[in-house]
Amino acid sequence: MGPLVDKIALVTGASRGIGKAIAQRLATDGAFVFVHFNHGQAEAEATLGAIRDRGGQGAAIQCDLSAPDGAHVLADRLLAALRRDFSGPHFDILVNNAGIGRGARLAETTTDEFDRVVTVNLRAPFFLIQRLLPHLRDGGRIINISSMGTRAPQPHMAAYAPAKAGLEVLTRLLANEVGGRSITVNAVAPGATVTDMNPRARDPVAARAIAAATALGRVGQPQDVAAVVAAIASPDGGWITGQTIDASGGQRL
Repeated sequence: MGPLVDKIALVTGASRGIGKAIAQRLATDGAFVFVHFNHGQAEAEATLGAIRDRGGQGAAIQCDLSAPDGAHVLADRLLAALRRDFSGPHFDILVNNAGIGRGARLAETTTDEFDRVVTVNLRAPFFLIQRLLPHLRDGGRIINISSMGTRAPQPHMAAYAPAKAGLEVLTRLLANEVGGRSITVNAVAPGATVTDMNPRARDPVAARAIAAATALGRVGQPQDVAAVVAAIASPDGGWITGQTIDASGGQRL
């Protein structure tokens, strides 16, 4: 019996990388996990396959969060699935993980690229929370995946770092608003992690340089971040709220 038995979770961007690891870990801990994806249907099915192979349960939901109405479409699809398959349109854990980040400096960033980065990384979580908050059970969890880039931004994060910083401010604002319902709201800020979005962390030469600048002496793995998310999603995380938790292994301290 895991700590999340009888809980229902939605993890956005869960077909690969950190989101996949989070979905698998929450399912291993007992939650029914809705695996959100955009284009990667085969990858989402692979995530579900891994969940089921470990005795877990889940379902996939497709939605393009870069679309202006993406958050509302995803919310509607989740609520429809909850009404169809469960006792009502209620759930327990929302993990806003979906994100994009073209590496571009200020002078190189176009208005279209800026709008897309902000839409996926900030606007979509904002309106997904707005739409789903009435359906999140008291004592629930909202966990926003941010980035170490808000603490130590690089020039190529011209749009990405400000969008993630906005997500962290939203985290603190919401913690006060929903605390009366015993809902906790936290952000988790990974450092360099081996994912498709971070080719430097997968490059052996660059990875050695990253490891040398990290207190724990290695590059992060998606499972490292998933473990932090699982900890604050669990009942033992009920006294932590309004925080941005650095999950970088001590990178660039």
